[in-house]
Amino acid sequence: MPSPLTPAPAVDSSVPLSEQAFRSLRRDVLVGHFEAGSKLKLDELQGHYGFSSSPLREALSRLAQEGLVRADERRGFRVAPIALDDLNDITHMRLMLDVQALGSAIAHGDDAWEAAIVAAFHRLEKIESRFGDGALVLDDEWSEVHRGFHLSLLAACASERQRMWSASLFDQAERYRRFSARHRQIARRKSNEHRKLMDATLARDGDTACALLTEHIQSTQRNVEAALRRMQAAGA
Repeated sequence: MPSPLTPAPAVDSSVPLSEQAFRSLRRDVLVGHFEAGSKLKLDELQGHYGFSSSPLREALSRLAQEGLVRADERRGFRVAPIALDDLNDITHMRLMLDVQALGSAIAHGDDAWEAAIVAAFHRLEKIESRFGDGALVLDDEWSEVHRGFHLSLLAACASERQRMWSASLFDQAERYRRFSARHRQIARRKSNEHRKLMDATLARDGDTACALLTEHIQSTQRNVEAALRRMQAAGA
């Protein structure tokens, strides 16, 4: 089941309304609350989030720039469909940016960077120990800690823009990770993959670390392809 809609935020004068609307709506699109391809009606969004149409339109336009929402002048806004072409593009860009960013981080990272990776992995391992055989990616807390671990690996990359783009692409892939998890027949445990990735990174073994990250990214692509094939075979 998708996570509940983000509760209407409390008024925070330090954060612009358009930014508050963007964060809330983005989270709900990423976790799959809104079905892929579904229409995002302004009056319904206003009713739930409590924002006027102006900040919501700005938020939707920003989401369209990220590829999470599709804009049509006549039909308004819709959640981007789950499509292999889109996933392939996200995967292609992640392989271009993330793998190179990891190599840069390994070359430039200091002791504090290493310590942050170890701490992030420890949090990830602790939360995984509390779960049974359910799909971890469907748990919001695990997803946030998982994101933190991956971004910690790239945190020492010399390019700030590259780190920002990598973070955005990681988030765009979240919809597909959750889609795959909801349709997976066998639970996938990633803790061993993450430990190997951490160990190679901390050992400054750039070739091994980058190869492991490449495989990690591509596994999401394969899992989504398998889920879509099963749906097609079932006539969904």
